[in-house]
Amino acid sequence: MTDAPSGPADGSAESSAESSALLSQLAHEAAGERIEDIDISKEMEGSFLEYAYSVIYSRALPDARDGLKPVQRRILFMMQDMGLRPEKGHVKSARVVGEVMGKLHPHGDSSIYDALVRLAQGFAMRLPLVDGHGNFGSLDDGPAASRYTEARLAGAALAMTESLDEDVVDFVPNYDNQIMQPDVLPSAVPNLLVNGASGIAVGMATNLAPHNLIEVVDGAKHLLYHPDATVDELMEFIPGPDLPGGGIIVGLDGVKDAYRSGRGAFRTRAKVSIEQLSPRRTGLVVTELPHLVGPERVIEKIKQGVDAKKLSGISDVADLTDRKNGMRLVITLKTGFSPKLFLNSCTAIRRSKTRSA
Repeated sequence: MTDAPSGPADGSAESSAESSALLSQLAHEAAGERIEDIDISKEMEGSFLEYAYSVIYSRALPDARDGLKPVQRRILFMMQDMGLRPEKGHVKSARVVGEVMGKLHPHGDSSIYDALVRLAQGFAMRLPLVDGHGNFGSLDDGPAASRYTEARLAGAALAMTESLDEDVVDFVPNYDNQIMQPDVLPSAVPNLLVNGASGIAVGMATNLAPHNLIEVVDGAKHLLYHPDATVDELMEFIPGPDLPGGGIIVGLDGVKDAYRSGRGAFRTRAKVSIEQLSPRRTGLVVTELPHLVGPERVIEKIKQGVDAKKLSGISDVADLTDRKNGMRLVITLKTGFSPKLFLNSCTAIRRSKTRSA
């Protein structure tokens, strides 16, 4: 007895599978659906590029016209729409966050509140756009919850939102096409240069240093009358960044590189003076720290240096910073130690590197 050939049976199975696939495709098309075979690698590449572009536009790159990211623009527009002008009273930050989230920015409330807080922080913004009331944080500590703080527009924000009702900018629909919002703010203030920007996205980061408003306006006026002005000529009006917390910029080579090419780095140094704290004790008094460096961070670095035996001669470190006198970090030295030699060895307050790109 011999086995029957398997060819016809296999062919019949293949034919049946093809018929089933064809019938399934016809059924989907009849139901208004269409299924296509695609290359998964190409689809992932295209989808990731779209996602990266969206994240870069929303988180890393501010609009050069008003210097704002979408969430910041929506906050200022909504606060202007709510009538929170400088001459009016403050309202709960949670109320502003709720209005922005419900009408314009369909994301988490924490991201909206973080953006609102930054707009009100004088140590982060050279020209704050929001007037905050309550604990909006410090260089070392975060802000209080939105239910405890209050906010209204600062005077500078009026120059950003002025003439919105005069059809001077384009308006676009919000996320559900129910409300119109400005694509960009009129911005009579050169906000991007004055307040700078920072952000991290997919494969890209932005860190623009803040500048002095008067210097930027003088430079812009010179450029209007002299369109072919060089970087060196403009730096006569804008010699470099003007950091909100102070600090001394060491060298301008990195600043020039940033102005010429858009990429550069510069170092900042704390402003320190030597004072006679008592008849027998000399100390260092820090009145300005590098950009976005807080006193508690410096104290921690000094303690680590002492524990590692890299620093010696310190008797005490006290943070006497307050609202009235501003930054005042006092480092008391032991008798017989030279303040100048200690300052040269203390990298915690000496220099901090800042990139501008």
